[in-house]
Amino acid sequence: MAAVARRNLARFESVAVVTGAFEEWALPREPFDVVFSATAFHWVDPAVRVRKSADALRPGGILATVSTHHIAGGTEPFFAAAQGCYERFDPATPPNLRLEGADTIPEDDAELVASRRFGPATFHRYEWEQAYSTGEYLDLLLTYSGHRALPAAQQTGLLDCIGRLIDEDHGGRMVKRYLTELRTAHRTD
Repeated sequence: MAAVARRNLARFESVAVVTGAFEEWALPREPFDVVFSATAFHWVDPAVRVRKSADALRPGGILATVSTHHIAGGTEPFFAAAQGCYERFDPATPPNLRLEGADTIPEDDAELVASRRFGPATFHRYEWEQAYSTGEYLDLLLTYSGHRALPAAQQTGLLDCIGRLIDEDHGGRMVKRYLTELRTAHRTD
């Protein structure tokens, strides 16, 4: 992704694409107007992420984070049946786990408020659905760290089980429902 960004932004002399861990990134002399994180803020060390984001911003600058949640909807019979695959091949799976509706996922700015460096957050939420073929969905699952961390035999068993469900019970296609949330907050100090 960094190579694509460098190529697409090459004509902008003031843009630098830096790769590395946010926790180890050296702050520049000039603060930014925006710090933006798309589906990654939760991976940054909690002791660092809010403080360093605030330090990287000018007063009044905006912290913008995007998170995506898996929610109830889509091909619900598939997800109910897939629970059996998870319980069989992933021992960390809670029994009878079900996806919840978007209205059960709280708007969370407690970490920002506790820092005293940001004002109240504003939330923008979007529910959407994506259709997947069997192969597309299995490829997607292999991007999730929990699936990637499974021992090879369990991972293969899980993916085979899920693939059979999609192929045999749903004609090779299923639909997944998501909630994507944009949270923004202004630096106050």
